[in-house]
Amino acid sequence: MGNIFAVTNQKGGVGKTTTTVNLAASLAENGKKVLLIDLDPQGNATTGCGIDKAPIEKSSYDLLVGDASAEEVIVSRDDFSFDVIPTNADLTAAEIELLDEPEREYRLRNSLVPVQDRYDYVLIDCPPSLSMLTLNALVASKGVIIPIQCEYYALEGLSSLLKTIERVKQRANPTLTISGLIRTMFDARNNLANQVSRQLINHFDKKVFHTIIPRNVRLAEAPSHGIPVVTYDRGSRGSIAYLALAGEFMRREQS
Repeated sequence: MGNIFAVTNQKGGVGKTTTTVNLAASLAENGKKVLLIDLDPQGNATTGCGIDKAPIEKSSYDLLVGDASAEEVIVSRDDFSFDVIPTNADLTAAEIELLDEPEREYRLRNSLVPVQDRYDYVLIDCPPSLSMLTLNALVASKGVIIPIQCEYYALEGLSSLLKTIERVKQRANPTLTISGLIRTMFDARNNLANQVSRQLINHFDKKVFHTIIPRNVRLAEAPSHGIPVVTYDRGSRGSIAYLALAGEFMRREQS
């Protein structure tokens, strides 16, 4: 579990998938071997990496239900410097199929053991809800990366997520920690955003990453082209921010 991180927030629309894809790409740009796991049935991280969901023969669904090994579901792209375990709508069925299975919350962790040591970092894009999928991600992970938009309801949703993390620590993964909170889609001209940002720092102190991800048109455009922003427009504000975040993340993990 030493190099696995769940990227999650129970509130949708906070830049979770954008962060997973672009942090993975930025870590790879720094010479790190990275695996991205799409554990959200919407499959946005899969398409954001330029992988067509429709013809996928083996996905994270097959991994969780035991129909395929991690080796069989990993997709290596010639045009990307990180690997992907993709998904599609089949993953929705995994929730139901795992309900009566023994140790169902350990499925992902156990399945990653044979390949985990190949990578410096494994990033899991979680669904925006507390589900069996999210639980599998949290049980498998060393740390939790929380993208958060600085808006009115942000702190309320964050409180619920923190309770979930604490329950997972108590019952299944005692070493789980919060790796950091990332302020995303940030507009410094917005007074409320600045106010919520100050509240986060006051409450979580050093757990809040210094790097702030701004609202950026190029960052929003990149997924429609199936590539990370660092590939789409390396000089954009979004790309520069995620490259800076990767540097800060690596320094934290090495200290």
